[in-house]
Amino acid sequence: MQMEYSADDIAAASSLQFLVYLCVAMGTFWTYDYACSLHEEWTFLLRARWNKVKCLYIIARNVPFVILATDLYLYFTPNEDPNKCLMLINIYSCFSFVSVVCSESIFVLRTYALWNNNRFVLGVTVCIAVAFVIASIDIAFTTVAASHVTTSAIPGITGCYRTSRGVQLSMPFLLLFVFEMGLLSLTFIRAIQSWRTVNGPLYTVLVRHNIFYYACGLFLAAVNVLMPMLFSQYAYHSVFEDFQFYILAILSTRMHLHLWHIGQHRHIHASDALMLAPMSDMSQHGPDALVFAHMSDMSTADRTA
Repeated sequence: MQMEYSADDIAAASSLQFLVYLCVAMGTFWTYDYACSLHEEWTFLLRARWNKVKCLYIIARNVPFVILATDLYLYFTPNEDPNKCLMLINIYSCFSFVSVVCSESIFVLRTYALWNNNRFVLGVTVCIAVAFVIASIDIAFTTVAASHVTTSAIPGITGCYRTSRGVQLSMPFLLLFVFEMGLLSLTFIRAIQSWRTVNGPLYTVLVRHNIFYYACGLFLAAVNVLMPMLFSQYAYHSVFEDFQFYILAILSTRMHLHLWHIGQHRHIHASDALMLAPMSDMSQHGPDALVFAHMSDMSTADRTA
């Protein structure tokens, strides 16, 4: 006997199939990127000293595997229990927050370094970041709790996903957009202030990395802010949500790895302005974030060199 399905059943099944394809594509992309940098990463993990940045690197690099595993279980396992589905979505949200926080923290420390370890800049940035994280977590989990769980009525199509509407879906990404805009502004201000006195290669790489990372983050955050307003299907939102989490993790870890290898192959002179204590482990400074020589000292060293 041939079953007839409603338009909603067909739409739900199509969304689940779309999410399955997306999950497989993202998993392939992430695994390929990990395999391409495996040798460099092992070199970094074995040679670099243990410090805050290295811990952030390890977490940011490996948490997406947990996100991927949760997605695979969510979409490939038959699940008609709404509570179990929401629990898996909450787990996914938790690890997504961890991934973004670690990626952003690496660049918060870089921005702090650009400002000569200015504790006022660090304090204000951390306070704003903590406030935004708490607000985002509250909004995200409130939205998940109020969401409806959708499963497929068509046999052979497994998994579940949440459906919810409203501006609440956009708020965490809007807060991330504002935060990254502030960090980008700090990077531009510092680069303009010191471009005449500091021209070291490591400093240049650091500034370029910051600008490129924040530009990508701002673009993806803006897209995720607009997606719930443009499309009602959560499957389309999920595309760019997952993409942003993976891209931010890849950029932060790849750029840190690149800077560490540059530091390993260059002798850092006084006129370079940047001393990467924990990131390149080239000096005997303490395990705090990044160590910058003051710009005035650098200009003095340039004149006496």
